[in-house]
Order: sequence, then structure tokens, then C-alpha cells
Amino acid sequence: MRDRVDTPSGLVLRRWNSEDAQAVTTAFADPLMRGQSIEPVDSVPAAERWITARGDHWAADSSYSFAVVDGGGLVLGQVCVGPVDRRHATGWVSYWTTAAARGRGIASRSCRAAARWAFNDAELFRLELGHRVNNPASCGVARAAGFAVEGQQRQKLEYDGVRFDVELHARLATDAEPVSL
Repeated sequence: MRDRVDTPSGLVLRRWNSEDAQAVTTAFADPLMRGQSIEPVDSVPAAERWITARGDHWAADSSYSFAVVDGGGLVLGQVCVGPVDRRHATGWVSYWTTAAARGRGIASRSCRAAARWAFNDAELFRLELGHRVNNPASCGVARAAGFAVEGQQRQKLEYDGVRFDVELHARLATDAEPVSL
């Protein structure tokens, strides 16, 4: 499986590496990133552990996390396919972008590229993703990346004692490729 995907728009999806620790620390310092990791990523050593875990998941064939970088190597975010269920050829897609990268179509282009990679390289058939219903930006990312709405999961997530409904999206290997951004 390729561990690097070059996109027509100039974005690169590549595996995380130890040199990314400071960029990861900076990304997780953003208040909007709270809840994007099970454990706090609030120092370079914590970021190094986070990066190591991404590599361990890749080696175990259970999850594939890509750093999303520009042509100069600047970290703009992450897109992940996992956990992967090999029996059913399915995976869960998640993504985030740095504060500076938001609103530029980076998440949707990255998500689209990761989906194509998942179908072609990881040989998955179905990809799912979900977002809180109060997050229209994430819904826009999903739709632009070709993920169709399938339904709503009631009170699935809890943040700071508040439960949130989640809108579920999915994309199949047989679905038409979304129109380019």
C-alpha cells in the first residue's frame, strides 16, 4: 500500500513522522481540537506518543492516518481511515485541519484523496464518517468528498456533559467520483 498520495491540487497525504511533533503540538493547542484525541496532546512528548500510535495502528493494519501537507511540507491537517474492518471491507473516515488551513477546501480534497486511496490501495468497499449535527462545516466536507447522507444517530457523542446527535455519511467504491473542487 502506498504511504504517500500526491493530489492534483498539490496537497500531499503522507504518513506522520517524528519531525511533525511540533506541528502536531501546535495543531492540538487550538481549542477546536479538544476532543480530537483520547489523551491530551499538549506537549512535544505527547505529540511524539500520538505520532507513534498512528504508526502502530498502520503496522497493525487497523487504521491509516495521513498527515496532510502542502508542497513545502507544512502540516495542514490529518485524514484517517480507521478503524478498518477487513471482513466487511469497511472503514471510518475522520479528518481535521489546522486553524490556518480551515475554509480553504483542504479537508474535502484530503478526504476525497483518502477515500480513493482506501478503495484502491486498502481494498475497502464502504467508508463511513459522522459529524455532530451542529457542525455544518464538517457536513460540507463530507458532501464535497462524495459522502452521501444516510441518517442520524441520536445522542451518539458526549462532550463536556452534553450529548450530540451525529449525521452519518457513507461512500462506496462503486459511487461516482465527486466533481473536483
